[in-house]
Amino acid sequence: MFGETMIYQYPTFLVFLAIFIAMALAIVLLPIWIRILKVRQIGQQIRADGPQHHYVKQGTPTMGGVVILIAVLVATLICCGLAARPEQILPLILLLLVTLLTGFMGLVDDLSKVIKERSLGLRPNAKMICLTLISVSFCLAAVNFAGIEPTVTIPFIYTFDLGVLTTTINLGGASFSIPWIYLLFVFLLVAGMSNAVNLVDGLDGLAGGAVMIAMIVMAAIAYRGDQLYLALFAAAVTGACVGFLWFNAHPASIFMGDTSSLALGAAFAALAVLTKSEFASLIIGGIFILEALSVMIQVGYYKLTKKRVFLMAPLHHHFEQKGWGETKVVIRFWIITALLASLGFALYFAESLAG
Repeated sequence: MFGETMIYQYPTFLVFLAIFIAMALAIVLLPIWIRILKVRQIGQQIRADGPQHHYVKQGTPTMGGVVILIAVLVATLICCGLAARPEQILPLILLLLVTLLTGFMGLVDDLSKVIKERSLGLRPNAKMICLTLISVSFCLAAVNFAGIEPTVTIPFIYTFDLGVLTTTINLGGASFSIPWIYLLFVFLLVAGMSNAVNLVDGLDGLAGGAVMIAMIVMAAIAYRGDQLYLALFAAAVTGACVGFLWFNAHPASIFMGDTSSLALGAAFAALAVLTKSEFASLIIGGIFILEALSVMIQVGYYKLTKKRVFLMAPLHHHFEQKGWGETKVVIRFWIITALLASLGFALYFAESLAG
């Protein structure tokens, strides 16, 4: 009776329970996973053009994202089972599929690096094809089956209707919509955030801490929108990242690898779509965008002028080259993430109150 009545009546408790379960699973499973990886001699390959002092990290166990995703999945399923809101299952299924499919792509990428003993895994074209298929399928399912409107709202300013160019197909008496502009937007959001988080994963604790901060805010947004299952998922990601940071703090005992950096970025974007907080997510995940932009600017400017804007890209390496210690860069980037996440949530919350 306690489980059926009391827990169901306190969704806030379930959110914190999801954090705890995911964190505990990560802390328990990661030492075992680290030992397995060391026995199998599965370690990180350091990029040749990276900072020289990073070479000491060569061979550090990688693919810690496998444990992160297991912890997230188990914690989410347990807590959603306790919440017992079957009407919210479809958005959760879509979110889990995006996360697990990009996670599988990242796992293949990590294994490719280990087998070939080089810092580059899957070819960029192969990654982009996979991300395109995942993001397009997710968008079409979200719009046609989960009732997601093809709009993007800038709080207090304007709501853009990205469904103005829509093709409707009749399938067995049912209509199927393809909102082309929104489809492109979702692709850019999912693929962009997935690759951006992957770029952030270059210093011990940087990606894990930044995702942890961003996801706890996404959990608050989902909770505010009465989307408990999505809030529980975001809370589980937060907890898994906290547990992972115990072992990923400098000097790291394990790296998350592409397995979870790609998956968590895609999950963050998918959450933004399902909670209709797309614009807010661009602010909340601002540090990811800045890191990605630094790479784009560096590459583009170098091709045009053969000169560099930054000492090294992504942006966190620029500050390392300026003499900042690794821990200082990480903590300051966490602080920036917290500031941006607070601003993004404040805008979303204020707009929802006005609405």
